[in-house]
Amino acid sequence: MKHYSQDDLKLIYRVLHRHLGQHPELLDSQFFEDLQKQLHKQAGAEGVDVADHGAWDEWLGNAPVSCDTRMANRAVIE
Repeated sequence: MKHYSQDDLKLIYRVLHRHLGQHPELLDSQFFEDLQKQLHKQAGAEGVDVADHGAWDEWLGNAPVSCDTRMANRAVIE
């Protein structure tokens, strides 16, 4: 993961995360887990609190979404 640009990793993560509902097997993918760990590490090094979903979204390049909106749109992935 370290050999790829941060912008590429963020793009791939955003696309994969957006499609988790259609491809729940990604949740068990070692690649997806490694990608998320690498991005968490990079974000943390830049002072981003990855537990703050709004800050994490903004760092990834997504529009920050309030917790109320996030919870209202939450779906169970089976």
